[in-house]
This record gives sequence, C-alpha cells and structure tokens, in this order.
Amino acid sequence: MPEQAPPSHDFGARRLKLDTLVRLRWLAVIGQTATVVFVRFWLEYPMPIGLCLAAIALSAWLNLFIKIRYPSSLRLQGRTAALLLAYDVLQLSALLSLTGGLQNPFAILIIVPVIVSATTLAPRLTVMLGGLVIVAVTALGLWHMPLPWPEGEALTMPYLYVLGVWVALVSAVFFMGVYAFRVAEEARQLADALTATELVLAREQHLWALDGLAAAAAHELGTPLATIALVTKELERELPPGSPYADDIALLRSQSQRCRDILGKLTSLSTDPGQHVDRLPLSHMLAEVVEPHADTGIDIQVKFSGEAGSEPVGRRNPSILYGIGNLVENAVDFAETTVEIAAQWNADNVSLTIADDGPGFASEVIDHIGEPYVTTRSRTIEGVEDHEAGGLGLGFFIAKTLLERTGARLDLSNREAPAHGAIVRIVWSREAMDRLGISGKSDFSEGHDGLSAHS
Repeated sequence: MPEQAPPSHDFGARRLKLDTLVRLRWLAVIGQTATVVFVRFWLEYPMPIGLCLAAIALSAWLNLFIKIRYPSSLRLQGRTAALLLAYDVLQLSALLSLTGGLQNPFAILIIVPVIVSATTLAPRLTVMLGGLVIVAVTALGLWHMPLPWPEGEALTMPYLYVLGVWVALVSAVFFMGVYAFRVAEEARQLADALTATELVLAREQHLWALDGLAAAAAHELGTPLATIALVTKELERELPPGSPYADDIALLRSQSQRCRDILGKLTSLSTDPGQHVDRLPLSHMLAEVVEPHADTGIDIQVKFSGEAGSEPVGRRNPSILYGIGNLVENAVDFAETTVEIAAQWNADNVSLTIADDGPGFASEVIDHIGEPYVTTRSRTIEGVEDHEAGGLGLGFFIAKTLLERTGARLDLSNREAPAHGAIVRIVWSREAMDRLGISGKSDFSEGHDGLSAHS
C-alpha cells in the first residue's frame, strides 16, 4: 500500500525568481510615482516632492542595475531574496515617513513583502522580515512628517486612531503571513504528492510491461535452453579424457541449467503457496542468496552484528530474495576479488550493506541508477569495451522497485579513495520488519514481483 508522502520543506528547491521581484518593484515604482505626482500637482497638496521622487528613483536605479547585472531567469537564494524584500520594506517606510506615516492610507502596502516571503521563502526568513515590518510601522507611528493636505489646513488624526492602525498592521502581518504560508505549503504538498504519484505510476507501468516480457521470455527460452543442455551433455560424452575443453563445457551446462531453474521459478511463483509461508532468519536468507555465487571465484564475506537473540525472522519473501540476489550478483560481476555483505540490526532499524572492490559507480550515472534502461555494465572483449554486450539497466530498476515495496530505502555510494568499489545500503525500519517480517507485503500473487534481471 502506498504511503503518504511527508510534507516537503525543501524551500531551496523553490527559489524565488529574480524577474518576479523586479516586475513587482517596477509596479511599485509606477504606482508610487503616479500617486506622488497626482497629490502634488493635481491636488496641489504641499509635500516634499524632491525627497519622495528621490526615494522612488532609488528603486528604479536598483531595478536597472539588477536587470543589467543579472539574468532575468536567475533563481535567488533565500537570504538574497529576503534582503531585496527587506529593501522594499525600508524604501516604502521612508516614503511613508515623508507623507504622513501611519495616517497615510497606503500604509497597508507595507505588508506586501511579508506575503511574498511567506509564499516562497523559509519560515525563519519570513519571521525576520515580519519583525522588520513591525519595527518599521512602530517607527512610522512615532516619527513622520505631516500628511499632505490643502495648504492652510491641517489634518491630525487622534493618537488612539494611529494606535489602532498600528495594531491592525501588526495583526495583518501575523495573519496574512501565516495564511499565505499555509496556502502555499498546501499547494507545495499537493504538487509533491502529484509528482510522486506520477513517478510511482511510471515505475509501475515499466514493471508491468516487464512482467509480460518475462512471461514471454520464460516460454520462448525453454526450448533453446533444453537444446543447449542436450548438446552440452553430448559434447561432454564425446570429449576425450583430459580434454582442455571439459571445464568449459561443464560450466556451459551448469549455467544453462541455472537459467532453466530461474525460468522455472518465474513460472511457479504465483502457484507455489508454500514459499509465502516458510519462515527463515535473516542469516539463512543471506546464505540462500549467496549460495549460487559460491563457485564464481569471488570471495563473498558475510558478517552479522546486532543485539543477541533479536535476529529478524520472517516469512520467505520473493521480493527481497530477488532484489538482494540481483544486487549481490551485480557486486560479484563487478568485483575483482571480494564482496562484503554486512547485516546489522537493532531496536530501530535493520540494514544490509553490499560492498565490492570493483570500479564503483560511474559519477555521471550514479544519480540515475535505478531508473529503467540506465546501466553502467559493459563487457570488455580482447581489450575493447563492447557496450552492446552489456545489460539493459533493468536489473537494478527491478531490484530497487521490489525492495522499496517492502518498505526499504536504498542508498548508493562509492568507497572513499584510495579504496575503490561500489556500496549499496538497504535499510528497513525494525517496526515494519517486526510487523511484516522479512516478507513485507508480497505482491507475487499479482504476478509481477518475481522478475530478476542483470543490470
């Protein structure tokens, strides 16, 4: 059953676009200029027009500098965006201080930067910006020039009214900030959930497609594998004693038999109910996974560490057996001499680490390993690297998908220099392991979790 994705708080991945702030500031410059010019020259109210236009011109020059210096598509770091919004607060505060302070009806616009911050920046930066706004409106309530009014008349608001405007603005900062943040956060969570659902559906579609391919392959490969087994058996019989080809023929026959056994498992997974109720400890499961690779010439070392008497025991799960088996097989294929498998468990987690001493994951694909048709496997023949002889990249995708269905989390990395090799770490929560056992929830009755391939 799919689990609900946790709320996303990766605000760095949703950086505010510089062009957005530039456009908002141009809108403010146009509105402020029109208002100041209308009040001074149309209404003919006395006001410090020079200082007001200087404050507005400063914002215009800042926009021109940003437009010339930086590309419009630039995504701002959180602190940089917060500094630009803080400038807007201070610029508007300076303009309001010249035109009546909190008595100016346009004082409500001072909360706009807080709303912009709440929808795009981290809460910590929004709180700091909200604090700056509260300090600014407090200063505007105490120190400001008179409100522009017809010459010879004076409009002085009662102190209680100014205090009420201050309370209203401070309340608006809290309310609008929290409201805008919650609305934006819900939209972010919905977008993350939709993205995650699309990814899951895409992975499921690939897996279901591979299910049909596996069934067709099991059917089509049965006859040629039987022919290969028959021919190798006849060749073994015809070879003279001491022939240098005897070992190669024996290996060919054993591998063809192994292919037939794998195909037999694929066709019997949904009809063999006994596999789903067998119980085995974690150590026995790893022994079963490692056993097919005992004659490969690679030293496979298995280590266990955990609290005594608390080794995980659960139902036999084909998802885990095939998933871990594929990862171990990849490690054996790439290893030079040794593959290390370390199992650890405690009261919180059960982890399994598979490490080899091969070349490791290529840096250009390590972030994409686990996606369909992404592979680092290639084969070298007579010193020439043959990419066409490699795999399709489906094995790791299938293994990762099957293991994640059981609640596992996979982490990929390389050994630190001077050592070399790949490391795959699989982690289950002990709570899920105790509740579901090693089995987790098997989907083999649906006929699509029993796939295994080489990546």
